[in-house]
Amino acid sequence: MVLSLTASGCVTVHGELAVLPSADRSEAARALKDFTDAYNAADKAYDPALDAGRVTGALGAINQAGLKARSITSPDGNRAHQPLELADAKFTIPKKAGWPRWFVADTDSNRDTDDGGPQDTRWVLVFVRNGPDERWKVPYLTILAANEVPDFATDKDGWGEPVAPDSEGLALAPGKLSAAYASYLRDGTAKTFADGPHTNGWREAREKNARLPGLVTQYVDQPLAEGDFAPLGLATKDGGALVFFATRHFERQTGAQGVTPRVNADVKALLTGEIRNTVTKEWVSSQVALVPRAGSDTPTVEVASRLQGVTGAKGS
Repeated sequence: MVLSLTASGCVTVHGELAVLPSADRSEAARALKDFTDAYNAADKAYDPALDAGRVTGALGAINQAGLKARSITSPDGNRAHQPLELADAKFTIPKKAGWPRWFVADTDSNRDTDDGGPQDTRWVLVFVRNGPDERWKVPYLTILAANEVPDFATDKDGWGEPVAPDSEGLALAPGKLSAAYASYLRDGTAKTFADGPHTNGWREAREKNARLPGLVTQYVDQPLAEGDFAPLGLATKDGGALVFFATRHFERQTGAQGVTPRVNADVKALLTGEIRNTVTKEWVSSQVALVPRAGSDTPTVEVASRLQGVTGAKGS
């Protein structure tokens, strides 16, 4: 087995058989800064090219579509731009073999005004790298109340513990979460998920929207779990895991005779075709779930947060 030292000081094992930290802490801090700088440049200019190299997966799909739309609706850029600041970063870096390598950054953003209070929130980002010559990119971003961020399991040196996609130690394996969630949203019969705004609450909101006068709304929900959309889970001290996962959703609105569905300016900017009596919006949704250990007294999965965005639209 051949060892080589990368520029960052991390040891790379050819064959990737050794279990090593995904990054050192200084490398994680640099990745966070690089992401924040790119995010701010793209948000200020409304130019998706400026952070395309720092986002991927679910966040990448949402971010790039949103910036593309705003580059059309606001071609002069974001006049209300406020630079994002991510401070008080707490890194949980799992030890693992092979690629992709990844870690989680739990940060305090300047987007809330209640630090330390009941409305205090944390921006939790997942960074992933698919090879030694690849950049760190962010596939998942979630916003949690400060008291919702769990305590992660760590070894004596402070390194985190990743959870395998097919883990049998959890009430639901991470690799099954996306399909289970899509199935639940379709029919609501699974008892896998706890009640909340992102489960039964979302289904109820859809049912209400489906009854708008003059419009029929239909939904199609699909799992999204390949490549950089794959679920990533970190073990928590209580034996469960915090799992990030993605789904894709289609929302089709059809107008009654004489009724044309309407869309806002951002969706119109992504529209192909002409809306005569139907518009189909494609969404990508990023979720984070608290998954209990197998055999837990409360085996249901809690979907703690959701970030979604329209990534395409088609009129007909």
